[in-house]
Formats: sequence, structure tokens, C-alpha cells
Amino acid sequence: NLILMNVKLHTPKSMKAGSGISSFKQLLLSFVATTISIALTFGTAAFLEHRKKEADKREMVMMILIDFDKSIAQLEALDSSAVAAFEAQLSIIEHPETFEQSKIELISLEADCKSEPSKTVESIFSSNIETINTVGNVLFTENVAQFYLNRKNYTELICDTLRNRFSVDVPLANVKNLLDFDYAFNAAISHGMVADMRHLIAQCQEMMDIRDEDLENYRRKRQEMEKKTFDKEAVDAEILDNAVELEKKLQNAKKKLNLE
Repeated sequence: NLILMNVKLHTPKSMKAGSGISSFKQLLLSFVATTISIALTFGTAAFLEHRKKEADKREMVMMILIDFDKSIAQLEALDSSAVAAFEAQLSIIEHPETFEQSKIELISLEADCKSEPSKTVESIFSSNIETINTVGNVLFTENVAQFYLNRKNYTELICDTLRNRFSVDVPLANVKNLLDFDYAFNAAISHGMVADMRHLIAQCQEMMDIRDEDLENYRRKRQEMEKKTFDKEAVDAEILDNAVELEKKLQNAKKKLNLE
């Protein structure tokens, strides 16, 4: 017993059981706290990065769908003109005397086939791999590429064909030229291609969970932003004022140099 008491008396505090357990607990708590802190830091950063990627993806998808919407509006206008021109041709076949009255529909078709959709967004999509990576949906990417291919084919098959025919055949010159023009074929092809593109747009919206209301809100927001950053009327007025001022200076200079 004396020996045991002597050992206990001379044992350092750091070697005592209670002190060792306490130090271990402090070390464990410190480790857990550090681990949680690191996890929160990296977890928060990862969460914010994920949110940014999702926001970028949605912005890109919306931009593409708005471009689709603008394109399809132009193509549908042309398609309507093509169908109306075909109906006008049928009417003139039955009543040749109405040629002058009915050819207004043909004039609309000739005007509509001269306008082409903008290719700005298509260029961004097709030339920048980061755009495709940002979207991150293979099927959506395939549909976008197919839409732009269909739009290109439509331009070549319908717009270019009509422009060439109008420049050569002059179908509005007389009834014979009008009846020689194949409006039925153009109307049928146009209608089918526009329907296919409409189907692709609907698929894209569904797979990316974009509603019509979302597109409308995005369009309105873009319009408001563009209006704030660029007031065309103000710019035009400034250009006009500068032009008037320059004209005054030119006239004064001519008087001084006796050039009038």
C-alpha cells in the first residue's frame, strides 16, 4: 500500500486518467469544429457555385428560346402569306377578272420572303463550346441544333426559291405568269416545316421546365432593360441636333470663304 501511495503521489498531472480524457475530448472537439468549419466553407462555396451555374443555364436557355420565338414568328408570317397566296391563286383560277384585287396577297408574300431571322444567337450557340457545356442537356442541345438546321433549310427551300422566282418569272405581271407559279408546293412545304419547328420548341420548353409565362416575363424584363440602356429616340434626336449644328457651321464657313 505504501508503494502504491508513493506512485500516485509522484505521478505527473498529465499522466492522470482524468486529465488525459479531458485533453482527448478537447482535441476531438477541436477536430470536429475544424471539420465542420471546412465543410461549411466548401459546402457554401459549392452551393453558391451550383446556384450560379443554374442561373447561367436558365439565362442561356431563355435566350435561345426567345430567339426561337422571334424566328418562328417571322416564319409563321411567311407561312401565312404562302397559304394566302395559294388561296388567292385558286380564286384567280376561278375568277380571272379578280386578278388586280386578289394579288395583294401575292405582294405580301413577296415582301415577307425578303426578311430573314437574325443569326446572332445561333452563332453564339454553335461557335462557343462553353454555351453547350453551360446548358448541360444533350437532348436540348440536339433539338437546338436541329431547329437552326430546319430554319436554314426553310430559308433555302422557301425564301430563296420564292425570291428567285419573283425576280425571274414576275408572277404579278399578268394572269398567265401567276398561274405558272407553283404556290401550292411552297405552301405545303412551308406549313410542314413550320409545324416541325413548333414541335421542337415545345419539346425544348418541356425538357427544360420553361413555361410560356416564364418566357413572357423574361422578354418583358429584357425589353425594359434595353429601354433603360438605349433610348433610340433620344439618340436619334441627338444625332439630328448635331447634324443641324454642323450644317450651320458649314454655311458660316462657306460665307467666310466666299464659297457661296
